Amino acid sequence: MPKSHKVVYSIYMMVWIIMAINPKYRADWLLENVLVFLFFPFIIWMDSRHHYSLVSIVLLLIFASLHSLGSHYTYAEMEHFDAITQFFGFERNHFDRVVHFLFGLLLFRILFEMITQSISSLKTALFFTLTTVISIATVYEMFEWLAAVTFHPELGLAFLGTQGDIWDAQKDTLVAIIGALINFFFYKQYDKVLRMRKKQEQGEEA
Repeated sequence: MPKSHKVVYSIYMMVWIIMAINPKYRADWLLENVLVFLFFPFIIWMDSRHHYSLVSIVLLLIFASLHSLGSHYTYAEMEHFDAITQFFGFERNHFDRVVHFLFGLLLFRILFEMITQSISSLKTALFFTLTTVISIATVYEMFEWLAAVTFHPELGLAFLGTQGDIWDAQKDTLVAIIGALINFFFYKQYDKVLRMRKKQEQGEEA
């Protein structure tokens, strides 16, 4: 694994540790970090095997850092977003909506690099990356719902962060899709990424 990747992972771990200190609701923090405990080691293992680009790793860990911030305060009560809420006159704190948007926007790149391991067509790779984003966003909303009905109401509401919006899950999924679709404007860049990945794979096979 390149040294630059190790540096980025180390920075994220420092951010995670800081955000793990005295979170607003410890039980909610634990619930929010279940996926981190599962997928962070998986990403490191996959990166060591398939050598993802530094750009994709940085984008992924920017998103993960924002998730750590949200899990520290809870998404519904992220106090550092209150100034934006008041400035625009929003009725609710939209930090969670922003992070869902950034999920589609920022994670698209690394999901694309994962998918191109078995796909050679750019259009097919972009399509499957988009459907992967949609699938993950939808499954996550179902995970949130299960948490809400499984745990006591206070924890469930803090984890969901619906803030009284009955369409919260649908809107979160929609903004994730919009974030993912923005990547299509960088079609030529993804074409270069695909060609680079294929050359890399051919070099490893040789």
